Amino acid sequence: MTAPAEATAATDAGKLPVVTGLRAGISSAALSRPWGADVPANHVVVCEVSLSDGRTGTGFGWTPQIGAAAVLALLTTDVRDAVVGLPAHPETVWDTAWKHLHEAGAGGVTTLALSAVDIALWDLRSRAAGLSLADTLGRRRETVPVYGSGVNLHYPLAELVAQAQRWADRGLKAVKIKVGSPDVAVDVERVTAVRETIGPDALLMVDANQRWDLPRAKRALTALEPLDLHWIEEPLPADDVQAHVRLRGDTGVPVAIGENVRTVQGFRDLLVAGACDVVQPNITRVGGITPFLRIAELARAFSVPLYPHLLPDLSAQLACALPLPAMVEDIEDASFAALGLLREPYPMRIEGGSAHLTGAAGHGMHFADAPWESATP
Repeated sequence: MTAPAEATAATDAGKLPVVTGLRAGISSAALSRPWGADVPANHVVVCEVSLSDGRTGTGFGWTPQIGAAAVLALLTTDVRDAVVGLPAHPETVWDTAWKHLHEAGAGGVTTLALSAVDIALWDLRSRAAGLSLADTLGRRRETVPVYGSGVNLHYPLAELVAQAQRWADRGLKAVKIKVGSPDVAVDVERVTAVRETIGPDALLMVDANQRWDLPRAKRALTALEPLDLHWIEEPLPADDVQAHVRLRGDTGVPVAIGENVRTVQGFRDLLVAGACDVVQPNITRVGGITPFLRIAELARAFSVPLYPHLLPDLSAQLACALPLPAMVEDIEDASFAALGLLREPYPMRIEGGSAHLTGAAGHGMHFADAPWESATP
């Protein structure tokens, strides 16, 4: 999908402008449909990277609950110090910065901060070529299917059914709801109601958000399997590879995992072990577009589809360039555009159950508010 870093860095290093500065700030947006009492808002750490030729690019890290201040602190100190002076080549910067920074952790604030720089550099690369991000990566399709999603385990049944009806009315052919109630019978009742609402032909996925242990997951999936689930997402703790292997061997429901896996090596271990049928990296949690693309190539080697986790404003652009067909997740009223975090024109729109790119140069994401807290030194 991109030229190997080793092949391009040597020829580009003497020609590319270098990174001269970085500034960042936190933008927060209240969720019109809170994801629970403890998640009333989403937080985005917006980053601007400056180059020696005067251009700037924008990237971001994202956290729906906690950690934004920690990401900002790392980004405007150690990350900035690691990347200033490097040639503005996304893969070169990512590998150099990762080697320097991973002592602070293999994931979490480290990769969230790195993602902000990496996305900004891909924005710069694409705009320098006068291309959209999808075209820079090698566009393989014009549109990509969208599935409706909701953080809705706390919804009363009537509210959940109403949400499913809204998805059906929008023409979405696939939806995903949360499971993991203390009583498996409650999950069966809720999933049955959604299946009846969307009809037998729509794809129906469920997400347990790591709530189950292995025995409970087996009992729950045995009860839910007659409802024709397209996948079960995060049925078990994300780092328990062997438990996923055992569960996958005991159920006919495909297993999806990845939103809480932070490294290429973590995805490698899942794929080598045969622990999943679908991988779902979150662009910011893995550290940006550069590692996301490496995970995509790894998944292709195992013939496992990759469906990006959340962030449809950016995920749709990457999905149009993925080697295997994909779907994009759209949590109701929670895209950056829907939250008011972006200015028009937006980089993509959803119509007829599919995401359509608008063709803007770069990633096309123009943040409406970026309260810079660390100016370029």
